[in-house]
Amino acid sequence: MHITNTELSSPEETRCQFNGGRCAIKMGIDVHQDFYVVVEQVGGTNPKPPQRFSKQAFLRWAAKLKEKSAGAEVHAVYEACGFGFSLQRQLSALGIVCHVVCPQKLDEQNRRVKTDGLDAKALCLRLDRFVQGNRDALAIVRVPTEEEQRSRAIHRQRQLVGARKRLEAQGRSLMVNHGLEPVQNWWKPRTFAALDVPQWMRELLLNSQPILLALQEKIAALTLQLQSAAASNQPRGLGKMTSVVIDREIGDWYRFNNRRQIASYTGLCPGEYSSVNTRLQSCVIKHGNPRLRAALVELAWRLVCFQRLGHNLSPEGETVPRARARARLFHGAFYGRRIFCCKTVQFYAT
Repeated sequence: MHITNTELSSPEETRCQFNGGRCAIKMGIDVHQDFYVVVEQVGGTNPKPPQRFSKQAFLRWAAKLKEKSAGAEVHAVYEACGFGFSLQRQLSALGIVCHVVCPQKLDEQNRRVKTDGLDAKALCLRLDRFVQGNRDALAIVRVPTEEEQRSRAIHRQRQLVGARKRLEAQGRSLMVNHGLEPVQNWWKPRTFAALDVPQWMRELLLNSQPILLALQEKIAALTLQLQSAAASNQPRGLGKMTSVVIDREIGDWYRFNNRRQIASYTGLCPGEYSSVNTRLQSCVIKHGNPRLRAALVELAWRLVCFQRLGHNLSPEGETVPRARARARLFHGAFYGRRIFCCKTVQFYAT
């Protein structure tokens, strides 16, 4: 007697068979600068072998795949990386549901074997679980609009401050290495003219001074541009520069449903290790937007050190909670659920 096994491999195939539809197509993409490695899965079947495409060839192949799907959903996933979100926008224009996820270790079994094909396959299998309803299978990254991305790129140009500080530190290091006292801001015109250093050292410093002056000029112009973009009615204690940085890093305040989500996005929540009767809280998790976190911590330190009532606060141990509380206050104010008081002391509440 011949018995045919008709068991379906996934709930998705079961729904498709009884509803008369077609199974969804999933693609895991391992993104590189010059090419993509793609693993395709149709329904609940085993993933197909990895394929390697150039960028334009992959878009043509994806367009044909969507055309041949005859109404079936096509999903794709790739990890967020330095190549931005252009691939997500291109696939979305083709009618493909494309997700961008947080980079993570894909070798769950710790086999110490990593290839582009295995990474693409792992992403495809996680996407399969996500499509079937397991929303914890992927850590989705919000894709900003092109306008938000352009605005965000402007204030991120202020990383030129770091380049200026490095060049300035090299000059001070040169002085210290030869037994001289380091001079702060040695590159500024008046200070450099009065600099008491040997002629050979002045010539070496002269190689960096014009670069530092040009960097400072660009930084000043960029700072003025950002401050002019800030709203005029800022809450007391919040500077224009910090306001612009926080606003543009958040992008859309409406994507957070509650204050816990915005606190988690800042990465300023304490870590925790709990088991049975043991509970250990560690340092902040640093999970989220590092630039937003830095802006909030700087804001909290300025309140502690420079504001009128700052001497009443303890600098150690309270900066991070106040930075996290500030983010929650901004979120509440944006929704109109909280009115900022003119008294500075109200901003210190945690």
